[in-house]
Amino acid sequence: MVKIDLITGFLGSGKTTFIRKYVKYLESQGERICIIENDHGSINVDLLLLNDLKSPKVDIEMVACACGKDKTSHLRRYRSKLITVAMLGYNRVIVEPSGIYDVDEFFDSLYEAPLDSFYTIGNVITIVDATLDANLSKDSNYILGSQISFAGAVLLSRVQELENKEEGIKKITSHVKQALTDIHCPKNLDNVLISKVWDEFTNEDLEKLRNCGYERSSFVKMPVIKNNEYKSYFFYRFKCSKEEFIDIVKKMFADESAGNILRIKGLVQAGDKWVEVNATRKELKVNELVTDGQEVIIVIGEKMNKDVIVSYFPGSTHV
Repeated sequence: MVKIDLITGFLGSGKTTFIRKYVKYLESQGERICIIENDHGSINVDLLLLNDLKSPKVDIEMVACACGKDKTSHLRRYRSKLITVAMLGYNRVIVEPSGIYDVDEFFDSLYEAPLDSFYTIGNVITIVDATLDANLSKDSNYILGSQISFAGAVLLSRVQELENKEEGIKKITSHVKQALTDIHCPKNLDNVLISKVWDEFTNEDLEKLRNCGYERSSFVKMPVIKNNEYKSYFFYRFKCSKEEFIDIVKKMFADESAGNILRIKGLVQAGDKWVEVNATRKELKVNELVTDGQEVIIVIGEKMNKDVIVSYFPGSTHV
């Protein structure tokens, strides 16, 4: 049977960055891997950003329209993708979902025929940003806690960015424990929390993650994922320079009338190069890519004002 791993984490936690490190290690150990991007919308920026990982032993697939209103259609496409991938001779499949994700979807799908005869669940790894905003909404904290409740390992990202490492780790640990308490989850976080800086991971550390497993801890289920006020808006063929793109992102996060923007990520073409911006309220990353891209920008947030958001991308096609 094919092992299947789930890599979860709230928006901007660093899932894609971890997957790069994890997949390179798995490949070095002789595994043949397929990454399934099960993310927001019909265009997946992370899929474009992981393209350089492709090799004879690594492939990347996507499930379109992961956050569409027609949940049934999406689940059908997701299961069909898993069935197809199971026939292609991989040792391991890694699923990277949206940061706003109901983990029960992962387990429920795999317990149904014929997937239950194709796959065995390997690991559930949850990424938590060590610099996470302490003032998350109640819904966001629910998502955080519910994802962690399933994890066999909880990895803190961006530990190296903490001004006071010890205090910072205590602070985020307290935040996560409170999120678990709020959903009445008895999970012992200390048993699964890993706060080591990722650049210091040894092969032994990665081997432990390769076999960390998962733990389905009980919690009070709420209809947050189904009835939430999270939205994502997509903008295609938007033309601007690198500097203009950065300026737009900064202005949007500062604009209270836009709503609670949680993440902006996307690609624009600047001359013969592609510029990637991946931003949260706390962090703005800009990279120039040598691979082919696609002009697409995704804005994800809570209670956003669509008219205000759209006004920042004149001339683009938006959905």
